Amino acid sequence: MADKNSREKTVALNRRASHDYFLEDRYECGMVLTGTEIKSIRDGKVQFKDSYISIYKGEAWIKGMHISPYKYGNIFNVDEERDRKLLLHKYEIQKLHMKVKTKGYTLVPVRMYLKNGRAKLEIALAKGKNLVDKRETQKLRDAKREMEKALKLR
Repeated sequence: MADKNSREKTVALNRRASHDYFLEDRYECGMVLTGTEIKSIRDGKVQFKDSYISIYKGEAWIKGMHISPYKYGNIFNVDEERDRKLLLHKYEIQKLHMKVKTKGYTLVPVRMYLKNGRAKLEIALAKGKNLVDKRETQKLRDAKREMEKALKLR
């Protein structure tokens, strides 16, 4: 529930995450970025393909996220696939680390958006789906689509 002063603009979605995982708890976090990276994010030049979140020495890092170089960045552009530090509270990182370590969860990025001019990342605690679960999800989605189509024609 956002108040009327905060504006959110979705920059990138990870649709693959909901296909491959059961998404349970979601968290909002900031990122440590350079100036040219935030300009590329505002242009929508972000891809989540094969990206994941790991916790190393009490810090959360996103790995494999691609932010294209800013076209006017020249020497200030950095590596597109570099690891970026996520800004979460210490207790949140510890809680996530325990669940990932003991219960077989994984952390995946779900969505990147701009909130009041700052880039935010929505991450989710996820459990992997097997092939049967993926088929079941697809069947439910198709059935829902057919019902909506029938209601619309009626």
